[in-house]
Parts: sequence; C-alpha cells; structure tokens
Amino acid sequence: MRTDIAEPVRLKDYRVPDYLIDKVDLDVKLHPSATRVLARLRIRPNPKGRSKAPLVLDGDDLTATKIALDGQLLDLHETGAWNGSVTPDQFTLSAPPQHPFVLEIETIIDAAANTRLMGLYRSGSAYCTQCEAEGFRRITYFLDRPDVLSIYTVRLEAEMSEAPLLLSNGNKIAGGEIEGTTRHFAVWHDPFPKPSYLFALVGGDLGSIYDEFKTCSGHKVMLGIHVEHGKEPHAVYAMDALKRAMEWDEKVYGREYDLDVFNIVAVSDFNMGAMENKGLNIFNDKYVLASPATATDMDYANIEAVIAHEYFHNWTGNRITCRDWFQLCLKEGLTVFRDHAFSADMRSDAVRRIGDVRTLRAQQFAEDAGPLAHNVRPDTYLEINNFYTATIYEKGAEIIRMLNVLIGDDAFRKGMDLYFDEYDGTAATIEDFISCFAQASGRDLTEFSRWYHQSGTPLVSVTATHDAKAETFTLDFSQSCKPTPGQDKKDPFVIPVALGLVVPGQGDIELRTGNQDGASAEELSRGVIELSAAQRRVTFHNVPNRPVPSLFRGFSAPVRLEYAASEADLITLISHDSDGFNRWQAAQVYATRLLVRSAGQIRAGSAPHRDEDFSRALAIVIEKSSDPAFIAQALTLPGEADIAREIGEDVDPDAIHLARESLRETIGRDLKDALLANYQQLADSGPYSPGAVAAGGRALRNAALDLLTAGNKAEGALLAARQLETASTMTDEIAALAALTHSPGTEREAALDAFYHAHEGEPLVIDKWFALQASIPEPGTLDRVKKLMQHKAFSFNNPNRLRSLAGSFAAINPTQFNALDGSGYEFIAKIVLDLDAKNPQVAARLLSAFKSWRVLEVKRRTLAERALRRVASTAGLSADVKDIAERSLG
Repeated sequence: MRTDIAEPVRLKDYRVPDYLIDKVDLDVKLHPSATRVLARLRIRPNPKGRSKAPLVLDGDDLTATKIALDGQLLDLHETGAWNGSVTPDQFTLSAPPQHPFVLEIETIIDAAANTRLMGLYRSGSAYCTQCEAEGFRRITYFLDRPDVLSIYTVRLEAEMSEAPLLLSNGNKIAGGEIEGTTRHFAVWHDPFPKPSYLFALVGGDLGSIYDEFKTCSGHKVMLGIHVEHGKEPHAVYAMDALKRAMEWDEKVYGREYDLDVFNIVAVSDFNMGAMENKGLNIFNDKYVLASPATATDMDYANIEAVIAHEYFHNWTGNRITCRDWFQLCLKEGLTVFRDHAFSADMRSDAVRRIGDVRTLRAQQFAEDAGPLAHNVRPDTYLEINNFYTATIYEKGAEIIRMLNVLIGDDAFRKGMDLYFDEYDGTAATIEDFISCFAQASGRDLTEFSRWYHQSGTPLVSVTATHDAKAETFTLDFSQSCKPTPGQDKKDPFVIPVALGLVVPGQGDIELRTGNQDGASAEELSRGVIELSAAQRRVTFHNVPNRPVPSLFRGFSAPVRLEYAASEADLITLISHDSDGFNRWQAAQVYATRLLVRSAGQIRAGSAPHRDEDFSRALAIVIEKSSDPAFIAQALTLPGEADIAREIGEDVDPDAIHLARESLRETIGRDLKDALLANYQQLADSGPYSPGAVAAGGRALRNAALDLLTAGNKAEGALLAARQLETASTMTDEIAALAALTHSPGTEREAALDAFYHAHEGEPLVIDKWFALQASIPEPGTLDRVKKLMQHKAFSFNNPNRLRSLAGSFAAINPTQFNALDGSGYEFIAKIVLDLDAKNPQVAARLLSAFKSWRVLEVKRRTLAERALRRVASTAGLSADVKDIAERSLG
C-alpha cells in the first residue's frame, strides 16, 4: 500500500500519453491465493506524444514472474541488460521500440488477502474486481489512465466446482471444459475500446435470473443478474428496473444498448455503491436485493435509481469516457442528472426533486462550506479516490440541470445528440461537452462554465418593493460567494432564477411580456430570469396587489437564498404556490427560522419558541394536498445538519437537537387529530407494491407515526409497538422500530432484540439494525456502538457493516459524534487509524465526517481538531487518509 503522498497532480500539467495500447489480451487463471494473470499488450508510440520517451507502466503491489518484449524474455534480475526496471509499483522500459510492439507480462495476485477491495479480490467465495479509479494497476502493469482506450479479449480459467460462472466485459465468444482437468474456461471479447478502469471479471458459484430485452432496432439482448444462491427472487425488482431504464434511455435520449448481453453481479464486499464496467456491472448487493420483508420503500427507490445510473453510464461514461480524472464530473454529474430525470418520470417529479435537494444540501452544501470544498472540476488532487464526492456527483448534476433550464429542452436535447455524435469512442473534457450546447443553442457559455471552476455555494440576496400607486413590483437581485480553500475571490456565476408571482387568495399571476424593465420577453415567457452579474433589477408593471415572489422554482440553481419573506408570505406560498417544490421549500424556511431562533434561546437558557402558526400552515398542506408523499416531505422538518449550516458558526449540536425535538413535539400535539386520521386511513392493506402511489401512502403514515410519538411518547409507543407487531413490510417495520428507539427502557431493548432474531439471516436488514442503534441521540449510544462492534454479526472488514455502525454514528448522530467530552471524535479517529492499513478508501470517507468541525463552538472545535491532528501525525498513513486529514486541517 502506498503510504507517501507524491507531488500533487495538476490539471495544467496534463499531457497526452506517450504510448497507446491498442489491444489487451488477458489470460487469467483464478486461484484464491495465487491467481496468474498473463497480459499481452499491443503497444505503439503515440504520434502526439513525446518522441522516444521511456515507457512507464503503473503497478501497485504487484509480483511479476515473467516479462517478454516481442517474444524475447527479459531477465528481471538483470534489468541493466535491457535498460529498464521493474518494482512492485512500476515497470519502466527506458528505450522501447519506436514501432508497434508486444509486451507480455505475467503477475501473481493473492485475491484472498486483498482487503483494500481494489483490483482483484474475493467477496465471499466469489472473485471480483474493482478498477475505478486506479485498481487495474493492482492486476497487471499498465498505462492506468482514462485516456488510453483498448480493445480487450479476456480468457478466464477456474475450477468448475469453485467458479462455475465466469464473466467479463463484452460478449462471450468461447468456453468449455479443459480436457483431463476439473477446470473450465470462458473467453469474452469487448469490441468497444475502453480505459482500464472499466475492466471487470467475476468468477464464482452464484445464482442467476435471466430475461431478455429487445432494443428499438429489434436487437435482442440477454440480461442476467447474478447473486448469492437463494437470493434470486430478491433480484426481480432490479431486473424490472433495468428493463425500464433501457427503454427510457431509448425514448428520451435515443441511446440503444450495443452488446448481446448485459450482466449485473451483486457482492457483499464493495467500497462503493456500484460500478459501470462495460457490459458487466458489479454492485453492492444493497442496490440489487429487495423483497417487501427485507427492503424499505427507500431501498426500492435506490435500487431503481442506481440500476438506472450504472446502465446510463453505458453512453455517458463508457462509450464516451473522461480524458483524465479531473473530468470525473463529466461522467458522474451527467449520469446523476440522467438518473434523477428517470426517477422523476418513474415517480412523483416534485417529491423526487425534494429528495434530491435534501441530499444536495445535507451533503454537498456542507462540503462547500468546509475545508474539503473543491471545484466541480478540480484543478489539483493528491489522491483521486477522495474526489468521489457530493460535489462531483450532486453539484455536477445540478450544473447540467441549470444548463437545461437556461437553454431549454429542445436545445439541450440537440446538444446531447451532438455530444454523442462527436465524441463517441473518445475520452472527452468539460470543454468538449459545453461546446456542444454552445453550438446547439447559439449561446456563449464561457461565463456559465465558471460553475466548474469555482467552488463554494453562491448566496443570492433578493429584496422586493411594491409601489401600489404605480402598480409596479421590483425585485433586486445580488449574488456573492464566500472564500473557499485556494479561492479568495469569485467572479459572478450565471444563475437561472425560475420564478413566479403569487397573490394571496388568488395564486399565480401572469408574467406579462410587455412593459417590463430589466427582463427580456423570452425570460418572462419562460419564467426564468438570468442573474449573471453581481446585481440585477427587474420591475414588473400592472401589478396592483402586492404579490409574494416564488423564487428558484424547482430549485433552479444550487444556491442559498436570502429573502426576508414574512411568515404570512410563507403561508401564502405554502397555500397557493403552483410549484410543488416551493410549497415545500416555504414550509422548510418557516421551520428553519423557528429552529434557529429556538436553538439560540436554548443556548441562552430560555425555553424554545412556540409558534402555532406553523402548525396551522402544515394543517393547510395536509388539507389541500392530494399527494401523500408530498405531505410526508412537508411534515419532515429540516435536519440538524441543515440547521447547523444555517447558523453557520459557533454551532451547538445539543441546542439544535433540543430545538428540533421541541418543534416535533409541538406539531405532534397540535396536529394530533389530522395525523391520527391519516395514520388510520392509510393502514396497510392489499399486496405490497413498491410503486410511487403505495410508497407515498406508507411515507405519510410513518411520518404521522413519527410526529404522534414526538407529541406523546406513551401513546406513540403503543401505536409503534402495534405496528411493529403487525407490519407486513420492512418499511412499516423499521419505521415502527425507529419510533420505539426514542423511548428508552426495557421495551425498546426487547424490540431491538426481537428484530435481530427475526432477521439475523438477512445481512442487509441487520445493517439497518446497526444503523438504527448508532443513530440514537442519547449519551449511552457510544458505549452501545462499541459493544455492537463485538457483536457476532459485525465485521470490521465489510464496508456495508462498518458504514452502518460507525458511519451512521458519525454522519447522522450529531449530538453523540459531537459529544462535549470529545469521545465521539476520538472513537472515529481510532477506527480510521485501525482501518487505514486494511481499506484506506473506506477509512478516508469515514474521516470526512469531520468536514464541518470549524463551525462548532470553541470547546468542540478544539477537541475535533485534536482528534484530526492525532490522525494526521500518525506515521505510515495511507495517501487517502493523509490527504483528507491535511485538507481538513487546512
């Protein structure tokens, strides 16, 4: 494992590879501790590269047993004889041929000992790979960079009893038993050039389900999903989601699948969610396996989204890949944008948008506000694995959504078609991508591209003035962005402000296209004002009654909004806004104000503020909304991290928690009758469906249960206990158990114990059991977590298990992670250090829980810094963890 940090990699230093690898033939003989990989690389000098440059291939902890150049064996012990060198981390040929040549390399891999889960490793009894970002160099020496695209042919060989299933990228072209042995082989060929990070192989004894999809041109594709034996029925929904995603991509983007087969393999040991390897997607099993008894509605929605995401990568990531890792958002942000649109079409558009924005604010806004802030396209990195972040994925998707809003649907689709036509089979850049939309729309998008180059979350301040006599309504916009690491000053962003004007008791009024000052007819007809300077004024005429501005409808830009709407204005939006997102947003703003005020009062020693008007506003939502899923979202208060971000400095997590619990209690009491009526009306009936309508009903019923429990713990506990006993779905079961966890005592412990024994054979359900206990906001939770780490069901080496326990404690239990004695910080720091030698990727992501430490009040801030410095000063840290620790400390 590399434990040093070399010089930073900088975008400005990019140069094309000096050599290209046109074809890769791999012969892989699988063995638990001694897999032999023979790589035959057909290499040629790159005409655009440096003349007569040395050939330097990447390696990572490799053992080379044979290397041959054009059939001539090289003596690995006498490197001077052939003017080169070979180490576990690099192969160098100082004077390679200046014509096409063949390099053969044999390496030996101990897959069973590979706890980093990068390269070739074992998950249970199966062999599998993870090569993004730089894992292929753990399999063989290679030009392991995204802009080296090769045609792969792969021969796999294994014991038939150990690995009857042998898969790789592309189409299977041969296979069979090896005469006189107990082994067999399979040969796979991928006709599409790809970078090494998209290589994959799987070998194992797995259960399978198969289906077929006919593309729009009539081509039949065999679909296979491969899982642990006995779990095949749990993969049916994933198969359905895959077929829907394939159909959607044809209809919406005209993208047809291009191979004869498409395989998905689910494994339990995986550092990420899933991987889009060409034709052979490898998934964390939590995003494949589902049944009503084991998976929640959120699990089903996540499976649908992640299956679609990885499939959509076939074009946005595979057929067109990224030139270098600085362009990571080009494939990830674009594909997240596409999977968001797919999910919105499959489910409620407004509700899906609310969920996406909740995630963005909770994860990416916090990242932008702390020491780990970085550009959507970074300028430099030390360890690329640390840039698989919410900024790359979620903010990257929001930028593309803004582009769509700015140029309109028609021009956006033309731009996407042009991108597919122009860059198919290449490794592209952000500039390549944006140029297609500039050409399709006829617009100069240079200033818009600042979203890729500047980090931070812009603040848009808006003031409104109504002149009743002149019948005008004026909006003054201004934008600013705080300094972020390495960027003290920011140029103005191009910000699309989708807006409407809402009159109390009347609703939306028309944005007339005449006699407007500061806005074009096109802007008004589309309802989108572009803010591209530091300030802008727009005046609307013929407005006799003061309207309430509905700003950033649909969350048209990833910004923070500062607008002094009165409580009456917010209630107007909650009651009458035609934009579903902004109806929800108005309720969130109202709640946030109450919570910030109450947290301040609690810190000052006073009782939290009580506001009955907010309860009445939520009653309006319940009464007037027809979508249960939307009502459930409106009833869900901003999270504690949201409130901390709004306070911004000198944050006291305990005060925030008490303020939020107090408001939940108030709502539960004030709206008891309406909540109880919805809870009873939406009682479970009929066969389970994961669809949006049924899931929305369960979401509202469980949101009601949560608030009823907050309003009266004793009565709520009875409801929860009854629901836990009668629940026929995991959604209702886990919601009831969550409600019970807020009531300390023997009943809670008995319920937790019974839940475990009922589901101990289902690892993904036990992950929920661990996570639920790690999130209990009580002083004894850290001791509970430490005890659970000794539980027979816990495995320190399984990323899912570790994330469910230690990760949940750090990420969703702010009072206990930020305990006033620093014990939470020390606990996570110790786990990071213990884990670093085994799996530095997961360790680094766990350490990222410290990303907001600078905004805490002084005592917690001091203790968090001490824990970070303890990590940073430890000798022998991996590059992954050292990078996060040092950037966090600034």
